[in-house]
Amino acid sequence: MIFSMFVTSLIVSFVSAAGIMLIKAIFRKQLTAKWHYNIWFLLLIALTIPLLPSHLFHFGTFFAGFDGSLNHEIGVSATAPGNQVPENDDWLQDFTISVNRAAPPLLQNITAAFWLAGMLAFAIVTIHSWLQIKDMKNKSHRVTNKEVLDLLERCKQQLHIDKDLVVLESPLVKSPMIVSLFKTYLVFPARFSDWLSLDEIKYIVLHELTHLKNKDNITNYWIVAFQLIYWFNPLIWIAFAKMRLDREIACDIAVLQSLDDRCRVEYGNTIINFADRASRSAKFALASQLVSPTSQIKKRIETIASFQAESKRQKIKSIAVVLLAGLLVLSQIPVVSAMAREDQSYSFTGERVLYENLSAYFSGYEGAFVLYDMQADQYRIYNERKSTQRVSPNSTYKIYSALFGLESNVISGKHSTIEWNGETYPYDEWNKDHNLFTAMKSSVNWYFQAMESRMERRDLQAYLKQIHYGNADISGGPEPFWMESSLRISPVEQVQLLRALYTNQFGFEEQHIRTVKDAIKLEEKDGALLSGKTGTGAVNHKNTNGWFIGYVENKGNTYFFATNIRNEDRANGSKAADITLKILRDKRIY
Repeated sequence: MIFSMFVTSLIVSFVSAAGIMLIKAIFRKQLTAKWHYNIWFLLLIALTIPLLPSHLFHFGTFFAGFDGSLNHEIGVSATAPGNQVPENDDWLQDFTISVNRAAPPLLQNITAAFWLAGMLAFAIVTIHSWLQIKDMKNKSHRVTNKEVLDLLERCKQQLHIDKDLVVLESPLVKSPMIVSLFKTYLVFPARFSDWLSLDEIKYIVLHELTHLKNKDNITNYWIVAFQLIYWFNPLIWIAFAKMRLDREIACDIAVLQSLDDRCRVEYGNTIINFADRASRSAKFALASQLVSPTSQIKKRIETIASFQAESKRQKIKSIAVVLLAGLLVLSQIPVVSAMAREDQSYSFTGERVLYENLSAYFSGYEGAFVLYDMQADQYRIYNERKSTQRVSPNSTYKIYSALFGLESNVISGKHSTIEWNGETYPYDEWNKDHNLFTAMKSSVNWYFQAMESRMERRDLQAYLKQIHYGNADISGGPEPFWMESSLRISPVEQVQLLRALYTNQFGFEEQHIRTVKDAIKLEEKDGALLSGKTGTGAVNHKNTNGWFIGYVENKGNTYFFATNIRNEDRANGSKAADITLKILRDKRIY
């Protein structure tokens, strides 16, 4: 979801940028110039985290705290005597109504438009900068001065650089710069050799080649990309401005370490001489210029003037501080994981799990199958990732809707009839009065909507949170929240809930549990009783989501199952049930 991703990005970018700046301020004297710059790469890593696919943050129990998992102590509950299995030979037939999705929800639209508009505006500025560089190169000419070219080669040898460079001079450039993507250009102001000494040119070349050696040109592109994505966070703009300053200081120090004392003074004077020119220079955001903005020159000159060789002890301290900042970045992963898990996936902590390859049953579908053997206390799962991915429950939710209606005394086992409102529905079975049993059999949407409309919304929300039903989000509309809307649940959670329902771990009235069990009984065969509910999600008249969940009581054991299938237009509850029955048959369960 765009909105969830936006919120996650805002939180992670703000906390990471503020945290790294605070650490740098506290440990300012412990960090060397190089590590003052390198620590910013942790920010780039942190900014990447929210952009990664959510399933990469499924860490099992590594980052899992209390997640409200259901109690795993399960007892055996016998079927109440005398209950008859309703005649339901056509239970494989599934009923659904398409949800119209002409446009995403309003909040998603606004968030996406806001985010993309900002990125587009910044992209236009970036493209303009790129065009400026292209125009600058077109209006430049190659430097042919042999002394300058020989000096360049000596500096390259000194820094162990073998990359080819094209040396240009341009009337559009006021400060020397290096531009690199597919080809590397070292650009000087026009007629620079007339007013710069050979030593000053050497300092400039060493500075720009140090940028090249450290691949600062590539880092610059990453910074621009992240500014484009995180344009909405002003703290990121501040952080990257500081990162660019630290990059220039780190480059200055690296050059100073190769010069003697006399040359260091001249190096500082060379930067000062370009300061005024730089204030009138065009902004080449995608290039590394010798002179940074005037506001940063003072800091650079102060650092050059107070230059001292870095001690081994200070380098060790620097590494320790960077490791501390690394812990800050790692601390962002649980935040992203929790938000991804809340909206999209479930953190499954089961220990007795056997993963199986059942792909042959799911030909043409993306899907998952989860089976829990109560007697063996073991899960058998096909497709680990999909088994914990939350999707809309559709009509399978009606099992719990019925339970909530009974608990709220909106209906009872003996008095559950709701009159048909007279609206014509696409299925003849829906166009009449229904009780809980007939409504469950024919999956009558209006019945469960009418029943829940008689309940307080806060009570319904409380029930969902009490049983830990998926993401427990009932905010969706105008369609029911359980029909391809806000409410979502994973196959593993479906099985855990059925298991808890079967043994009444919820602490609800026993007679209400028995009534729900009776309502979802489907058929009996060879002494085995099958209970369950199908569900189909249709979006824009295309069946995209199919469910079959339930349990089999067979020879003193109970097997709980959930099958979910996804497809662009052929996934429905009937097909999910067909796949499930084939698996159960081959496992000799039903």
